[in-house]
Amino acid sequence: MSQFKSFKEFYPFYLGEHSNKTCKLLHFAGTTIVFSILITAFATGNHALIWFCPLAGYFFAWLGHFVFEKNRPATFKYPFYSLMGDFVMFFHLLTGKLSFENGAKLQSKVS
Repeated sequence: MSQFKSFKEFYPFYLGEHSNKTCKLLHFAGTTIVFSILITAFATGNHALIWFCPLAGYFFAWLGHFVFEKNRPATFKYPFYSLMGDFVMFFHLLTGKLSFENGAKLQSKVS
């Protein structure tokens, strides 16, 4: 098992594990639900809702990996970097820096 010295080193590997469009869409949906749960939990003061975050996030992500990507989620080997990768990938997809298309690579934006 290779060891990554930094998240910067890990992230390209993480993106490579998410080349399928449907897998990325499911990750995006799960992370959107996680953020919605967090906002609702803090807005209503019902902090017990936070317990649903892992269920929502992992359900969609693992469905994407096992059914569409046909690989093992990176979270099994790299849990912390994988969680960070999910949030970074979410924001890259949200801002258009990364495409949902199959095999899409991170786009560098020129200002």
